[in-house]
Amino acid sequence: MRKTHLSLAAALLVLAGSSFAADAPAKNWTAPAQKIYAQKLSDETMAAHPELLSITLHGVPPGMSEVYTMFAGSYPERIGNPDDPDDIDVIKKGITILDPRWKRVKDTVKKWVVLMPMRDATGENVGLVVYAFKDPKGNPHTSASEMEYLKKSTALRDALAKKIKSYNALFDAAK
Repeated sequence: MRKTHLSLAAALLVLAGSSFAADAPAKNWTAPAQKIYAQKLSDETMAAHPELLSITLHGVPPGMSEVYTMFAGSYPERIGNPDDPDDIDVIKKGITILDPRWKRVKDTVKKWVVLMPMRDATGENVGLVVYAFKDPKGNPHTSASEMEYLKKSTALRDALAKKIKSYNALFDAAK
């Protein structure tokens, strides 16, 4: 009986795993084996800012065309996932999106997500940076909250920009 029970449990794990794999988006880019500079910047930002849930960097990797992807961030398993239409809008149009995620039932943590153009040291828009903030107040849909998270994101983005000499440099090996 015990042997059958373990086999059944193992079979269920295999089936569950294949179900989850089928739900995962297909990757459109694979990061190099070595850590890239963009990932180093992401790691440093997360270490210095405990108010963040995540940071992700998006754009078209060098040598590719119209392949919008997440190329660095605090969720390494998501690197290479294709960008959503709102991500691409920020990159192409240079807009900023403040998203309180207050109607997303799958999100168990109250948070604010800010999508904004990533800039290099010259101030040029070079992609997308997404900051997800913990929202300890649990009331994410107020004008005061919008301004608070916009200011925080802008300060983080501007500090990040000073470390980006060029977009292509983000893909260099981290030192």
